[in-house]
Amino acid sequence: MRFGLFIPQGWRQDLTGIDAADHWDVMHGLAKHADDGDAFESIWVYDHFHSVPEPNGEAVHEAWTLMAAYAASTRRVRLGQMCTCMAYRNPAYLAKVAATVDVISGGRVEMGIGAGWYEHEWRAYGYGFPTAGERLAMLDEGVQIFRQLWEKGTATFEGRHYQVQDAQLAPLPLQAGGPPLWIAGGGEKKTLRIAAQHAAYTNFTGTPDVFTHKSEVLRGHCEAVGRDFSQIVRSANYNVVIGADQAAVDDKLAWIHDHYRRTVPDKADEVIQDIRNGPLVGTPEQVVETLTELEGLGMTYAISYFADAAYDRSGIELYEREVIPALRG
Repeated sequence: MRFGLFIPQGWRQDLTGIDAADHWDVMHGLAKHADDGDAFESIWVYDHFHSVPEPNGEAVHEAWTLMAAYAASTRRVRLGQMCTCMAYRNPAYLAKVAATVDVISGGRVEMGIGAGWYEHEWRAYGYGFPTAGERLAMLDEGVQIFRQLWEKGTATFEGRHYQVQDAQLAPLPLQAGGPPLWIAGGGEKKTLRIAAQHAAYTNFTGTPDVFTHKSEVLRGHCEAVGRDFSQIVRSANYNVVIGADQAAVDDKLAWIHDHYRRTVPDKADEVIQDIRNGPLVGTPEQVVETLTELEGLGMTYAISYFADAAYDRSGIELYEREVIPALRG
């Protein structure tokens, strides 16, 4: 199994209480921790402008600015976004940005891409809020533009949503064919079909029952488009709350609950209930058991989020010591 680590950027209230002047030191410190070790293959950020579970004005750092910063300040870890919203940036421009970051990083960019969902920030930033079908069509067209630019250095495309005419891209990404595409989302009719056509990686719900079902849907789309299902790495994101024993797990859950009560009091109970019910909450032995089950179902890349990462690294360090070595091939 392979492992990635989300770096806090504020989106999930995970820099609250830390002075803005110190945000980069905190974020970069965690990125450097991952980079200096060998437990995590990759680090990840979210592509959002407004915080969750509600837009309450808390800091949210922009994803591709962070990608460039991490490209220049790390040496080993791969760099991903879970996931870039296609419609927030013109796809030809985004292909150019990703190529530049790939060069800066020495060829370490992963391109997480999706259709987007957060209506409040869509409308607030002037993008409107197209229907789900339109957003998925934009995703499909944009990926095709990526492919032309990254593979050929030029693109001409006449779509319903995007048009480019003799667009030029130089230099090309260092990775042949461009950064690997992670098509994120579990939409069964369109998203997983786009993934079957274009993705090196997928990312959808990681609970055993849902993961199994989505995997079978993806397999069906692969058969329909003539793609080898085994070529696609299936990943999932997890909230990790880990402690040496149940009392330590309960203490961490209580801290997370109290933290959210200070920032989004009306949503704190809902947030903690969602985290508490996640599959990777428990002792190292319990987490290893769950991940082993998931690996048997085909989930071979776990991207981990620690709600307290900016304030306390003990959970990350325990995970690195006792979980990852038990599962990493």
